[in-house]
Amino acid sequence: MKNKKISGAEAVVHSLLNEDVDLIWGYPGGAIMPVYDELYEFQDKLKHILARHEQGAIHAAQGYARSSGRVGVAIATSGPGATNLVTGIADAQIDSTPIVCITGQVSSHLLGSDAFQETDIIGISMPVTKWNYQITKASEIPEVFAKAFYIAKSGRPGPVLIDITKDAQFELFDYKYSKCKGIRSYNPLPTISNSSIDNAVELINNAKNPFIVWGQGVILGNAEKEFKDFVEKSGIPAAWTILGLSALPTSHELNVGMVGMHGNYGPNILTNKCDLLIAIGMRFDDRVTGDPKSYASQAKIIHLDIDPAEINKNIKVDVPVIGDCKESLKLITNKIQKKSYDKWISRFDDLMKIEFEKVINSDLNPKKDGITMGESIIAINEFTNGDAIIVTDVGQHQMVACRYANFIKSKSNITSGGLGTMGFALPAAMGAKMGALNREVVAVIGDGGYQMTIQELGTIFQQQIPVKIVVLNNDFLGMVRQWQQLFFDKRYASTEMVNPDFVAIAKGYYLDSERVKDRKNLKPAVERMIKSKKPFVLEICVEKENNVFPMIPSGASVSDVRLN
Repeated sequence: MKNKKISGAEAVVHSLLNEDVDLIWGYPGGAIMPVYDELYEFQDKLKHILARHEQGAIHAAQGYARSSGRVGVAIATSGPGATNLVTGIADAQIDSTPIVCITGQVSSHLLGSDAFQETDIIGISMPVTKWNYQITKASEIPEVFAKAFYIAKSGRPGPVLIDITKDAQFELFDYKYSKCKGIRSYNPLPTISNSSIDNAVELINNAKNPFIVWGQGVILGNAEKEFKDFVEKSGIPAAWTILGLSALPTSHELNVGMVGMHGNYGPNILTNKCDLLIAIGMRFDDRVTGDPKSYASQAKIIHLDIDPAEINKNIKVDVPVIGDCKESLKLITNKIQKKSYDKWISRFDDLMKIEFEKVINSDLNPKKDGITMGESIIAINEFTNGDAIIVTDVGQHQMVACRYANFIKSKSNITSGGLGTMGFALPAAMGAKMGALNREVVAVIGDGGYQMTIQELGTIFQQQIPVKIVVLNNDFLGMVRQWQQLFFDKRYASTEMVNPDFVAIAKGYYLDSERVKDRKNLKPAVERMIKSKKPFVLEICVEKENNVFPMIPSGASVSDVRLN
């Protein structure tokens, strides 16, 4: 469309269409009503899904972005509508999720007057957005939207917020749209240094006991093939952070498990035994490193990352390789020697045997009558064959799902990593399903987080989104209770929950639902859920006071990982 005089509201819709957006999540209100009026006219081209809460809308946009690899879009009104997006924006910022948020705002002549539902969302969101901008003139819309989508998805992805005053939505102007191809002073793809590649190759070729830790950067960079090629040619054992999970199939012979607070025993212990640590697309989060002073202090460290700000931020490294890992991995793989490290890998195997004996066996083959979270995840594996997208909330169930879920495809593990947002999974799962309609999507949620966004069952019912919802109910805020048991003398302060009838609530939303209490009924119920073509809620009543191990106490060294 060129040189046609249209309203700012219509320009918003055309700009979304010009960025190939076909689905948005939101909740209408007074300050964004002109845009919603235009959305009504474009229902055949741009689907809008009405969430039951703005937090549900933005988490759904995150889930959509994570499963599809596209930019998620959420829209809300001013004041509380905008502030209800902030948790999801902060979550997207720390987990590098590309989303564009659109908020309505009071008319420009009312800005700063404390008008009804006026809130300075630009000021509030500035610390947790990659970029934000307030539009007060309709003529700004095309350029701002083009920049917003470019910034959100380029380089290290992240959330962008556009705030539009109501008068700008009504104002008429000559609309012309051009996609953004670059912004002065913004360099999303740093040039890869040849010397850094050569230095990395030298360290890799000379290492005796090298170790790879990879994160979500591999997935965000669409570098799964390049990463797999690097792992297989180098022969180096590789472990993942929770956001990196699924970039390499869990069954791969060089995939040695998860690092971090509830990661596998071997990868944590041997982090402090390797002579070379190769970190790829991860940010050395404190849940991964534990005490940073003792983290891999004996090793040389290579760090591949697209964001220069992450280099030496938490852990000092010897060779930084700044740039797109899809390219840097290819350059390194071409130059390294093909090797194998059988004796070194056998040490991971030996430690896994210890973990199996002391932790995994009781998780998956319990002698107690009660169902465990671990065997619940294994039942899901059995009927999805590792091909499903698993969306988790935050807590014990999240760690158990990450430990025991099987994945054969990338973009299959969706969770709130850095912010740890309870209430994330249910709306994120419906977003993930809409972003990958050809894949099974299973939400695994604790009873606490489930109730934070349980109203989104209404969205699932209205839209008939065929997502499968598993509620692992232990009548506790389980992770907090575990800490209270281990570190606060079992003083269970405000963690025991008196829960409602989750099956009755699901049926109140006209959704198929079951409750499982006995082990003999677990697999048949999971099978019925997976085979269903409709939305399905399965409540599994699990052991109340099971703990998740291994565990690294907060602030301890990764070598201090506990098995009980």
